Amino acid sequence: MTPDIKTIFFDVGNTLRIVLKEQDFINKAEAGLMELIHTTETHDELFAKLEERWKKYRKMSKETLLDASEGELWTQYMLPEYDTNMIFANAAKLTRLWRDHDGRRVARADAVDTIKELCARGYTLGIIANTVTETEIPDWMAADGVAQCFKTTILSSKVRLRKPNPEIYHLACRCIGTPEANCAYVGDNPVRDVEGTQAAGFGMMIRIDEPDTLNMEHATGKEFTPDHVITALSQLLDIFPARAEK
Repeated sequence: MTPDIKTIFFDVGNTLRIVLKEQDFINKAEAGLMELIHTTETHDELFAKLEERWKKYRKMSKETLLDASEGELWTQYMLPEYDTNMIFANAAKLTRLWRDHDGRRVARADAVDTIKELCARGYTLGIIANTVTETEIPDWMAADGVAQCFKTTILSSKVRLRKPNPEIYHLACRCIGTPEANCAYVGDNPVRDVEGTQAAGFGMMIRIDEPDTLNMEHATGKEFTPDHVITALSQLLDIFPARAEK
């Protein structure tokens, strides 16, 4: 029986947006981070240390399925030896610069048009994303003119819960007002997105095929398989026709 999907939730990283490895952009972000904290460490010393600490934090967050706030991330895990007040005051900026040191994040070519069309077809849209920054995704939504399309934005750095914990999906459903059985989720990760969504009882799960994600994270072997696998966001328009009741 085909579920009656009323709400579609999206992941963001490697789903709605991808990372472009632009070296000038990366260099500027790294220089900005160093300047912001007034470091006396060399570039290589600082970023080697940050990468090591980031890996430890990520391992812990994946095990506990909990995320720290931006302030906690930088004062407790990333730069605990620096002045706490200064780091806490600049935590949001530090997070954005740390994210930018991976590369420039841009929407997939068909993301904006697909989002707007699904909204026009009568679907309620929302975001459920694991992210260390509280501002990057809302800023992108505003810049690309899609903020009005999303009714709810659930970010792990704000709610502290982390995918694939089913509770973050249940929270999103309560916030948006749609039962899990009437929700679909679109994401790229076979564990955080596929397993988490289906464990939470969502009516449908669509995985966008992203080779970089699959190279880094493999399904756990449990019997969780997506209902659809797509290679472009525009293919969602073949899955979700206009709703009879808008």
